[in-house]
Amino acid sequence: MSEGRSREQWGSRLGVILAVAGSAVGLGNFLRFPGQAAQHGGGAFMLPYFVSLLILGIPLCWAEWTMGRYGGNRGFNSAPGVFSAIWPHWLSKYVGALALVIPLVIYMYYVMIEAWCVTYAYYYLTGDLVPHTGGAMDSIMTAIGTQSPHMSAPEVTSQAFSRFFNDFVGIAEDGKIFSAGSRQWIVILSATFLVNFVLIYRGLGKGIEKFCNFAMPLMLVLGVVVLVRVLTLGTPDPQRPEQSVLGGLGFMWNPHAKELLSAQTWLAASGQIFFSLSVGFGIVINYASYLRENDDVVLSGLTSSSMNEFFEVCLGGMITLPAAFIFLGAAAGKMGTFDLGFKAIPNVFALMPAGRIFGFFWFFMLFIAAVTSSISMLQPVIAFLEEGFGLKRHASVAFLGLVSAIGCGYVVYFSKGLVALDTFDFWVGNVLIFMLAFFQSVLYGWLFGIERGQREAHRGAHLRIPRFIQYVLKYVAPVYLLVIFVTFCWQNLPSRNVPAFEVETQLAQRPEAGAVPQTLADDFQKHEAPLPNDCRLAESSDGTGWRIHDAQGVLLYTIASGKGRLAVMKHVPGYFETIGNDRVAFISILFITVIMLFLFVLVHIAGRRWKQEGRIGPAKAAAQP
Repeated sequence: MSEGRSREQWGSRLGVILAVAGSAVGLGNFLRFPGQAAQHGGGAFMLPYFVSLLILGIPLCWAEWTMGRYGGNRGFNSAPGVFSAIWPHWLSKYVGALALVIPLVIYMYYVMIEAWCVTYAYYYLTGDLVPHTGGAMDSIMTAIGTQSPHMSAPEVTSQAFSRFFNDFVGIAEDGKIFSAGSRQWIVILSATFLVNFVLIYRGLGKGIEKFCNFAMPLMLVLGVVVLVRVLTLGTPDPQRPEQSVLGGLGFMWNPHAKELLSAQTWLAASGQIFFSLSVGFGIVINYASYLRENDDVVLSGLTSSSMNEFFEVCLGGMITLPAAFIFLGAAAGKMGTFDLGFKAIPNVFALMPAGRIFGFFWFFMLFIAAVTSSISMLQPVIAFLEEGFGLKRHASVAFLGLVSAIGCGYVVYFSKGLVALDTFDFWVGNVLIFMLAFFQSVLYGWLFGIERGQREAHRGAHLRIPRFIQYVLKYVAPVYLLVIFVTFCWQNLPSRNVPAFEVETQLAQRPEAGAVPQTLADDFQKHEAPLPNDCRLAESSDGTGWRIHDAQGVLLYTIASGKGRLAVMKHVPGYFETIGNDRVAFISILFITVIMLFLFVLVHIAGRRWKQEGRIGPAKAAAQP
């Protein structure tokens, strides 16, 4: 059992379900999911999405719930301890350290995005994000109108929201966020950071569970209010009848069958399920470890997963992209997460009647969703510090607060191009999560064993897991995850040249390196790919084509000639090239590496302590059923 140590426990079954659902429901449900669906076939995206949910998402959630409760009833609440209880091998605790690295590093940048949401909600209250109220948005619109008098009013408004966000996050230069005009934002970020640690300091029942019991229903109410408003918008512009509520829903949900033949669609759908349910974060393992021996993990896991799907499919899928399409048209479907959430959607509220009120509701809901996720990222490390070193709550919270504050300050300072944030998100929020989830599937299916897993899962269960799910977890899930991971790395790590368009402009066989000819620049403009200023054209090293670089020497396009036309290929840098060429990306990798090594050292020390106490090792494993 718990080795005589007092353990925290959930106050009720509803409390743990809401807490786990809260950890899963976040910004990805409302911003990432609609964008992924629009870019990969609309309704066609939903078939691989639900296939992934059934053979990957829910089974792995059940496995995490089962292993977490098993380890918790043997005295461990952190992944290094839980993994060691299941597999008494020296390697297990170090792999479990990934379940500490992932939530900690993700929290370092996630809390910043969380502060963006509450700041936007505040700016709707003050009117700074509402045009024609004398706030900050009016000043930006006036400046843009003066610089570009030919722009239409909608174009000026759209540009204003983009400029507002870019200035707000300091995307132009590192350290801009600490300028004199950003002091209010720093206060809001500090307050957001403090709120998270106050909640985590109050513990499992009085902090996380109590907050989620209040936050999840509030999030539901706010989401339904905004959904009703979106569904009653009708056709705001009679001159564009296609941009209506039905048109927006069709843009989101109508299937483009050919996308089903694309491997990228299946990869994107699997990845969305993977991240949406928090599989591989180490959070569910930790939360489930506080369950009692006969608490129902089958029904609880299914219920929390279902709640997450409701927020994602029924709210996120029917609010974000349909609303953006109604006012912005098909261009909304090509936007990334931040562009959609912090540039397009505010523009929608600016054009919507009573948009100021619904804008506040929307961003406050995103803030609540982000908080329920961010506090769940802190708990696994807190649990490890307490059980690995015997620290009291105040000491573990203070230590974790210092470490995470350093990381958050790093991401906030290196804001240019959001390179630090993007690097953290790729290597930790993508690569390490895949690695941990793959290990967990192997741990459950091959080391814990599906027979023992079946018995443990049904201890106190009111529902039965179909037998074939155990074989899915043993055979299908590891292979599926491995294929996803390899494909993901193959598509993102190396650089590649993507066909863009063809032009008829002719270039000299051996042009001297210099400015891009105006005729070629005009061709790029016609294909909606304007070149930045001071681009340079040079012949490729093998003499078969040309290359276009920006003023800093970064490769943008390659050009090859053939049959009287020029084939333009857009250069998409992979993460290896990005790290080699970008100082901040390289330093960010070093920062992540230092955090990992630091946690590995702590896990090593804690493991020796557990072994000396007789809590892990072969003898302990032999005594367990």
